[in-house]
Amino acid sequence: MSGTGGDGVPGGGHLTAPREVLRVLRGHRRWIAGAVTLTLIASALGLAQPLVVRRVIDSSGAGTAVAGSVGLLVALFVAQALFEAVAGYVLARTGEGVVLGVRLNLIDHLLRLPMRTYDRHRIGDLISRAGTDSTALRLLIAQGFTDAVTGSIGLAGVVALMIWLDWALFLVVIAMIAFGALVVGSVLRGIARASLHAQQATGSMTAELERALGAIRTVRASRAERREADRIGAQARSAFSAGVRVGKLDAVVAPAIELTVHGSFLVVLLIGGVRVAGQGGSVADLAAFLLYMLYLVGPVGAVFQAVSTMQQGAGALRRIAEILDLPQEPDSGRRYDVTSQGTEVTRPPVLELRDVWFGYDPRRPVLRGVSFEVPPRGHVALIGSSGVGKSTVFALAERFYDPDDGLVLFEGRDVRTLGRAQHRARIGLVEQHAPVMYGTLRENLLYAAPEAGADELDRVVELAQLTELASRLPRGLDTDAGEHGMALSGGERMRIAIARSLLTRPSLLLLDEPTAHLDAVNEAALRRSIRRTGAECALLVIAHRFSTIHAADLIVVLDAGEIVATGSHEELLDTSDHYRSLCRAQQVEGTEGAGRRP
Repeated sequence: MSGTGGDGVPGGGHLTAPREVLRVLRGHRRWIAGAVTLTLIASALGLAQPLVVRRVIDSSGAGTAVAGSVGLLVALFVAQALFEAVAGYVLARTGEGVVLGVRLNLIDHLLRLPMRTYDRHRIGDLISRAGTDSTALRLLIAQGFTDAVTGSIGLAGVVALMIWLDWALFLVVIAMIAFGALVVGSVLRGIARASLHAQQATGSMTAELERALGAIRTVRASRAERREADRIGAQARSAFSAGVRVGKLDAVVAPAIELTVHGSFLVVLLIGGVRVAGQGGSVADLAAFLLYMLYLVGPVGAVFQAVSTMQQGAGALRRIAEILDLPQEPDSGRRYDVTSQGTEVTRPPVLELRDVWFGYDPRRPVLRGVSFEVPPRGHVALIGSSGVGKSTVFALAERFYDPDDGLVLFEGRDVRTLGRAQHRARIGLVEQHAPVMYGTLRENLLYAAPEAGADELDRVVELAQLTELASRLPRGLDTDAGEHGMALSGGERMRIAIARSLLTRPSLLLLDEPTAHLDAVNEAALRRSIRRTGAECALLVIAHRFSTIHAADLIVVLDAGEIVATGSHEELLDTSDHYRSLCRAQQVEGTEGAGRRP
């Protein structure tokens, strides 16, 4: 998805920084125009002051009254200060508005990327682009862009008045400024490179910190705090070095500008003083010209500093644009009527795979010609050793990915012709690690169906065997689950995930090893729930435990990405050597596990 987002955020990572800034400002241009207008008015009030001083000097020399001119000068000072204050507020508000717009657009975009994109990028780095990189835009907008515009216009006004007063002296000034511009220009190229490096290092640091905190229990148990601190610290030091280089180069800009303008001031004062002393010039004109020299410091400094600021922000803009260049997961496809599905006899399978080939890397297929059906009701178990493609089948059923070849059909329709959102609304997914969001149990249960009523909530709580848990918690379902649900046991998180999926009344429920974290009592209760759920919708269960496998109406056996056997438990025991070997391995594991129990 290239182009701009809803708030005018750039979608082209190869544009020059000024053009990217202009696209960022789309949607905020009225505020920017107001701030620029106010700043220009303040500049005009400032430019008028040397002319008033010139009039005061001329009036004093002629012996006429100067009170009116002095009063006008004071009024100009006060008005300039007021306009600058209001312009500063408008710029600050606009800068925050631009950052908000970028963040909202980035958040929405990051949540809608294809799964393959998450596979290729580190989550911490993506988070950094929505946080640190977007914050870097505030300075760019509030100072860089506006200073460039107002400084350029102000510079044009000062230059015009200086040429009008004394074009010969102005040629001296412009020669000095040109020399300073060459020095500053060579510095700015280094600032852009160092700024991008600093943003990249900060993103890497955030990704490393997210990695460590996401597995903090493993880090502690492995006594790896110092190693992780060193690993993350290396990225922090890299960001520090790049930031210091930016600061070192940026520190050259302001002195170079000041030396250029002040040197010009001294040269003009020397030449103009000699001309006045030789009766070849006017004291009033020289005073006005020197005042404009002082005013020149502002516009010249603003332009050069604006370019420096925009170079520093260019790295952040580029990283943001890289993400917004990534295509979103499309939700194309026609909607379909979920009520007219026919009778139980005529209804098509709720899920069907026909000769499906798929690989996360197309050169290394995970599934090889897989074909099987899940009937509208009942319990289908998908079994096999680790890495044979069971979770990949779930990913294709949810349309996290599309097959490289073959067809995935949902209720008789090619899933690629259906809208993703409506398709996923008909499928419940319970992952093996059963993620629980930060918030209350109620918020987690209602996550997929926020409009569900109290009766429906009570139904799934009872169905997933959560009644006892809710009754013993201090605030019932309104108790906080903790970060990543760490206040709950693994079995409790699994049952919450099951209840959350059941609340949507799906046509198909995908369960990834639901009994993995359950004790014997809760496992038996869950098996009863699974049987009851199987009467309401189709169940496709990734199973390793013999008890779960035995309860299935149909068992699909995967090996090396291919289906090697299908049938009931008894049928497969009679016909499949591979299935019998899996069962023996499961029985041996269970016996060894039982022997280890105290």
